[in-house]
Amino acid sequence: MENLIEFISSNLQIVYIIILATFVGVELIKSIPAVLHTPLMSGANALSGVVIVGAILVMLHSDPTDYLALSLGFVAVVLGILNVVGGFAVTNRMLEMFKKKK
Repeated sequence: MENLIEFISSNLQIVYIIILATFVGVELIKSIPAVLHTPLMSGANALSGVVIVGAILVMLHSDPTDYLALSLGFVAVVLGILNVVGGFAVTNRMLEMFKKKK
């Protein structure tokens, strides 16, 4: 418990940024009309690219004998890639709905 309190007190600005980003995100999502919600959320899934880059960096800096870190990094990369591809697929499908048919 002391480690957690020490971490929070030493990184107080980061905690404030996370709290502020959470409130801003909730307010943004609440103000979006239902018609635009699905395309925007599927496009937001592309932010999983940050997870992919972070997982690759964790895997690069981990010890080659640390199989737990390597396997968790691999799972994070695979799930992040699935999320990115799924987000783009949903966005493409939504955009196809608005095209005029011949």
